Amino acid sequence: MQIALWVIVVLIVFVGTYILATYNKFVMLKNRVKEAWSDIEIQMKRRYDLIPNLVETIKGYAAHEKNTLEAVIKARNTAMQATGDISTKAQAENALSGTLKSLFALSENYPDLKANQNFLELQRELTDTENKIQASRRFYNSNILAMNTKLEMFPSNLIGNTFGFTKQEFFKLDESEQEARKPVKVSF
Repeated sequence: MQIALWVIVVLIVFVGTYILATYNKFVMLKNRVKEAWSDIEIQMKRRYDLIPNLVETIKGYAAHEKNTLEAVIKARNTAMQATGDISTKAQAENALSGTLKSLFALSENYPDLKANQNFLELQRELTDTENKIQASRRFYNSNILAMNTKLEMFPSNLIGNTFGFTKQEFFKLDESEQEARKPVKVSF
């Protein structure tokens, strides 16, 4: 009789320890997702701060490119004000990235602009920021993958669902940006 009681106590301790460890793992994953999203927001804010300086620098050289400059500012403001779920924010950020590409394409038409130190420095900083945003996205998405996988696996899904943890959305590239990353077809 006493052996059976010890077996039950050991089983209860084992199950309790597993539940506690799994819950703590979910808390850790949730906090990593928050940290990763915070990293993305920091880099996006840096990009938002650089864009007006870049636009002002270009204005002096490309005054008749008003539509492109206005499109960049509009996309920046839309991205800054985007709220809601991750896909809405990602869509606004992808639109901003697209307008920035057109802004950098302008520099090809203006040799004096390409030689301007202020423009070159801003372009370098913005390119660096874009790279950091991509790295932050990868970090965020890897944490989302870990969280979602744990929420789908048995028996951790029972604990995660019981304590209200939910699957999160990935920060995805849009179709047009994926198209832009395809190799360019060259024919002679």
